[in-house]
Amino acid sequence: MKKSMILVGTQGSGKTTLIQRLSNDEMVYRKTQAVEYHPKIIDTPGEYLENPRYYHAIVTLSFDAKIVAFVHDSTSRDNYFPPQFASMFNQSVVGIITKTDHSEADVVRSEGWLRKAGVTTVYQVSAYSGAGIGQVAEIL
Repeated sequence: MKKSMILVGTQGSGKTTLIQRLSNDEMVYRKTQAVEYHPKIIDTPGEYLENPRYYHAIVTLSFDAKIVAFVHDSTSRDNYFPPQFASMFNQSVVGIITKTDHSEADVVRSEGWLRKAGVTTVYQVSAYSGAGIGQVAEIL
């Protein structure tokens, strides 16, 4: 049975925290060491995006999901999503910008990078304030 979504993003981008918020679990930071399957979401380690040698793993895992979500931390000055990266997937690809309520957030920069990666729909969320969480929950 296919999961609803696979989350792809760097270490610390907020993938696991987003899952905790969507699941109404206690939000506790923990490093994702391996692929984790949740009821509707597949959580991938950040290294899968950070190291191009693992792109094949992301593509293979995506076959088990209906939606691929590129997750970008709005406080990060780094971008690991290659141009038109979304074209590698047969599913819908959306962008999720996290940490939007942080004082160092640059949502415009994050959205620009996600759009260059081929994303057409972008959601802005804050796991801590709950902003935008409902929109992401609707696509699950």
